[in-house]
Formats: sequence, C-alpha cells, structure tokens
Amino acid sequence: MPIEKNLIAAHNDQLLAQHTRRFEFVAENIPDVKSILEKLKAFQIAIPSWALGTGGTRFGRFSGGGEPRNLEEKMADVALLHKLNRSSGAISLHIPWDIPSDHAKTRSLAAEYDLRFDAVNSNTFQDQPGQKHSYKFGSLQHVNRDVRKQAIDHNIEVIKQGVELGSKSLTVWLSDGSCFPGQLNFRKAFQNTLEGLQEIYAALPADWKVFVEYKAFEPNFYSMTVGDWGQSLLYANKLGDQAYTLVDLGHHLPNANIQQIVALLLGEGKLGGFHFNDSKYGDDDLTVGSIDPYQLFLIFNELVEGMDARGMNHANDLGWMIDASHNVKDPLEDLLQSVEAIMIAYAQALLVDTKALQAAQEANDVAKAQEILQQAYRTDVRPVVAEARLQNEAALAPLQLFRDQKIREQLIKLRGEKTVATGL
Repeated sequence: MPIEKNLIAAHNDQLLAQHTRRFEFVAENIPDVKSILEKLKAFQIAIPSWALGTGGTRFGRFSGGGEPRNLEEKMADVALLHKLNRSSGAISLHIPWDIPSDHAKTRSLAAEYDLRFDAVNSNTFQDQPGQKHSYKFGSLQHVNRDVRKQAIDHNIEVIKQGVELGSKSLTVWLSDGSCFPGQLNFRKAFQNTLEGLQEIYAALPADWKVFVEYKAFEPNFYSMTVGDWGQSLLYANKLGDQAYTLVDLGHHLPNANIQQIVALLLGEGKLGGFHFNDSKYGDDDLTVGSIDPYQLFLIFNELVEGMDARGMNHANDLGWMIDASHNVKDPLEDLLQSVEAIMIAYAQALLVDTKALQAAQEANDVAKAQEILQQAYRTDVRPVVAEARLQNEAALAPLQLFRDQKIREQLIKLRGEKTVATGL
C-alpha cells in the first residue's frame, strides 16, 4: 500500500526543529559531513521477497496478519519501506517461491515503485511439488547425476528469470552436506559440486556475477559442502572472474572474526556481497545490529577502508541485502530497524580517521588504534542518517511513522488476518 508524500512531509514537519538541533550539534564535529551525507543517500539495501512475511522455526510459525499473498503485494511492501527510508530500493527474489507470471508487467510495476531487481536466488534445499528427484541427500553434490542435472537446470532457469527482470547476479546457497561420519566422500562431493557450478557459470550472461554462499552448519550437522569462506573462495577462484564469495553474517561458527574474513576477501577481489542479520548462537537471523552492533561497525570499517583502497563504489560494487527471519516481530518493522542499523554502522565507519588509524598501526600504537575506532563508534550518527533521509524526502523516523499511520492494521484490513506469504 502506498504512503503519500504529504504524510511524510507532515511527519517531518513535526520533528524538524528537534532534528535540526541534533544534526547541527553532531555535524559541527564532522569536517566532511556533506560527503558522508551523499554516500548515505546513495546507499541502497536490497529486501528479500521472503523476509516480508513472518518467519518461523521447525517448531512453528505464527502469522502476524496482513502478509503479502503474492509477488505484487511483496513488491508493494518493499515500495512502502523505500518510501519510508529511501534506502530500500531493490528487491531480491527467491525462485521458485516468487516467479512472475508476466515479466513485462512485473518490470513495469517495479519502475512505478522505483525499485530494481537485485540478485535472484535459486532453491535446491527443498523438494518442490512435482519435482522428479529429491534433494534429501544433496543437490549439486549428489551421487546421482540425474539429481545434479536437475539442480543445474534449475539454476540456469533462475538465471533466465533474472535476465527477464533486469537482475545482474545469481546467489547459490547449497544445503548440501552430511549428518554422520562416513555418509559422504568429501572429495567426490566437492568435485561434483564444482562441475555443477561450472555448468551454471557457463550459462551466466557476460555482465552477470554469481555469488557462492557458505554456511558452517544446518541443515547438515557433520559437514557442509560449502561450509566456510575458504571453500567458497576455492569454488569462486576455480570458476572465474564472474564468481564471488557471498558473506551471510549468521553463517559462521560462534565468535568467528567476520571482519577479518571480509578484509581478506576484499584483498583477493573476491568479495561479492552480504546478507545482513545478527546472531547470538548460530544462524539466528535476528534483526541487524540487535546483538552485536560493534561487530557490524568493525565489518563496515574493513569494507570502507578496503573499498576505498581499491577505488570501489560503495553503493554499487558490492551486493547489499538483508536476510532475516522474524518470527516474533512485525516483518516490516524488523526490516526498518535492520536498514537503520546498517546505515548507522556505515555512517560510523565513514567517520573513522583512516590515515590516523594507519599511522597508529604502523607505530604499533595499540591503544591509539583502539581509541580512533571507538571514537567513531561512540559518535551518535543517528541525526546524520536521519538528515540523509530528510534530503531524500523520506521520513525522519520511519518506524514511528509506520506505527502512527497504523500501517499493519491497514494491511490486515486489506489482506486479512490469516494470510501466509509465499515460500514460508
């Protein structure tokens, strides 16, 4: 459902005086605040089509009502988010959960909403209705060539769907692995997977990328065939220049140094993008920045430093997407909070005095290096992020406006109490 510009303007008018005082106070101590604002205004985070409904666990799922019942309603929800924050201008589709019935109409609707299509995502971790071969024991790793061929064909079909929509990348996440010692020949599983990925890679258009996503565990618990960044990097290097590693923040073992992984992948020119979320124990898929915001800042610090060192465009040269499953929150509220957390961490990283930090590192001045980082992290950049929204004609306080306008209640009236988003 659309939210009118006049509602956003009225909302901003009510908060403008207070916001202006806060912004001017912070901006006074930021020498290049205009440059930072321009970078924030350009930065966009893709919203996955599956995150717009209430998530769940293997124990149950509790619908919040008013969920989008089809792709068109999912696009409307992303458009709503984008109207509120002007930082959610892309949607990422999961095939076959969301297949357009008419690509031309879908592209036209996206243009009307000022949305683009981010990476398309394949699905070989579930058996679909009418599917000939089961993925119970894997897809691209499977001992049966027919199963592997089915998974390859699906990924190529996903590429074709993406081409019709104007997407430029394919994300491949494989649940392949084993649950018990002896179940799987690791070398053969790796080789089978590589050969399958090579066939998929050969089908990529020349201007496309493929992202190989990894995960430490789940649904398999003894081994995962793409279990960490090293395995993903092996595949990406063997595939070619259009293949990259994709980092999901929840797909690591506890206490993994994700910021170091990010730095090394950037150095190799093989970091493709991110799936943002947060976790306490594993792949918890919690709201971005809700558990460890300092780690999120440290990751962005490595990103900003590494991308700047290579002359990369912050907004366009990597893929940025949220990948969360919210089983107790309103999905749209959760996404608004996640985007805000990402923008805050990015803004804080832009504040880091990189030259001073490098000098401290070269001098082995450990305390000074820590102070430089924490000075940026402890700066309240929320007024700066809000000012970027204001200049983009978005809401100063998106979540507050969402609640003030009772948007979820309106969606429930429009769609019903017991709707279930496709793919959940």
